[in-house]
Formats: sequence, C-alpha cells, structure tokens
Amino acid sequence: MQALPQVFLARHGQTAWSLTGQHTGATDLPLTVTGEANARRLGERLQGLAFERVLCSPLQRARRTCELAGFRARAAIDPRLSEWHYGDYEGRTSAEIHALRPDWQLFRDGCPGGESPAQVAARADSLIAALRAEAGDTLLFSSGHLLRMLAARWLSLPPVEGARFALDTASLGTLGYEHTLQQPVLRLWNETRHVAR
Repeated sequence: MQALPQVFLARHGQTAWSLTGQHTGATDLPLTVTGEANARRLGERLQGLAFERVLCSPLQRARRTCELAGFRARAAIDPRLSEWHYGDYEGRTSAEIHALRPDWQLFRDGCPGGESPAQVAARADSLIAALRAEAGDTLLFSSGHLLRMLAARWLSLPPVEGARFALDTASLGTLGYEHTLQQPVLRLWNETRHVAR
C-alpha cells in the first residue's frame, strides 16, 4: 500500500516582534540570532525527509528560515503563505489590543483595516486544494497565524477554531490522513524539541 502524502508546516524562526508578542503581518522583519540558530536546527530536524515540493511565504523571516534549513534552492514562493494582514493592529501586542477591545479574538474578529478570518480562510482553502492534488510530501515555510488557520481548515473546522492551535517559532507540524484521502488528520503539532531555549 502506497504511503499517504503529508504536509509539513515549518514556522519561521524568532524575530524581535515574535519575542515581544507584537503582531507581525506585512512588516518584513529579519530573524534574530536565536531565530537563525533555530532555523538551522529545524533543518537538522528535517534531514532525511524527502519532499515533492517546497513552498515558502514571500516574507523574509520565512525565506531566511527556509534558506538556513537548507531548502532555498528548491523553494517556490507562494503569496498564499503570507501572514495574516493585521491592518490597524500591526505591531501591537494582544494586551494593547485588549485594552481597546477586551473581548477581541483574532480568529473570530479579524483586524480593522486588515484581513477578516473568512479572507484568511479562503487563502488557506485555496492552498489546501492545491496540496491535496499532490502525490508526495510538501514542506511549507510560513508564519504562525496563517499556519494555524491552515490546520483548522485542513480539518474542515470553522476559521474561529484556528485559535486552538498554538504554535511556537521554528516549530514543526504535520498534516496528513488516516487510512484514506477522505480522512484528513493532524499528525504532529508544535514540535520544538530541536529548538534551543
């Protein structure tokens, strides 16, 4: 029996804003020294795995993670992997946003001047349709909230459920199937044993 394909999700390494908890959408920040070191460790974790395709967000934090992990030469840039557009909340922490809107939840409410959960889910759905057509394994490099939405939509959950999938920098996750292609599952989530603390 042929192995069912898997989708490996690699979140970018640490940036200055991921360290401080600031929402980082289109702001194109570099990795920190720790972020670069952990991107290399992520590459070590991925050694020995074979991928039919490697796709990467156009943002430099994902591209640099991809490069340091050893996949730059094979990676194709896919704009659907760009992080959530936070609009008015770009650069703000959740605490700062909650001071203005105490009940705010990103995956339910979206961002004024930015993307709604439905818009991000539509990007994820488009990507998932392409991924499900692949016969082999795929590796994706992207950002936290986009990958959380991708996981929720892979499992046919409503966009709001992306809030339940916490994801650390330089972590690894795997989406796959159980028994048949009609049974999508989460096979691995937020693995960080390769990351230095």
